[in-house]
Amino acid sequence: MTAVESQAVPAVGRQAPDFTLPSTSDQKVTLSSLRGKPVLLAFFPLAFSGTCTAELCEMRDHHDQFADRGVTVLPISVDHTYSLKEYKAKHGMKVDLLSDFKREVSRAYGVLLEDKFYSNRAYFLIDAGGVIRWEHVEEHPGHRREDAELLAAVDQLK
Repeated sequence: MTAVESQAVPAVGRQAPDFTLPSTSDQKVTLSSLRGKPVLLAFFPLAFSGTCTAELCEMRDHHDQFADRGVTVLPISVDHTYSLKEYKAKHGMKVDLLSDFKREVSRAYGVLLEDKFYSNRAYFLIDAGGVIRWEHVEEHPGHRREDAELLAAVDQLK
């Protein structure tokens, strides 16, 4: 494997690959610093696209349901933080978005579509100890999971 090829999708039951990414709050977010509570990584292809906007606006609308379950939601795309800040403001999103502009995290999680140079839509639910407990990688980046399915996976952690 060359340095630019994606790795395999990490398996359920394995430690989640750690990372540090810039966010729309101008703070860097390190996954391992969030241990102690569950984290939902939500990779999305590109800001300002129809499916991504529908998905993230649904997450915005159900923010309290995720928060009530103690889950930190981390949406991640390859967009630059400048674009993500505009996107967050335009749609009134309540969580910070993370920029994987260098595509390193998308590759580490095996979800970078190398030919398109953006990530596939994918979800990784990580427990309080940093272990992946549920994952779903879409067959096509235009598909997405509904929040009800994501929340059901969260509820299985308890």
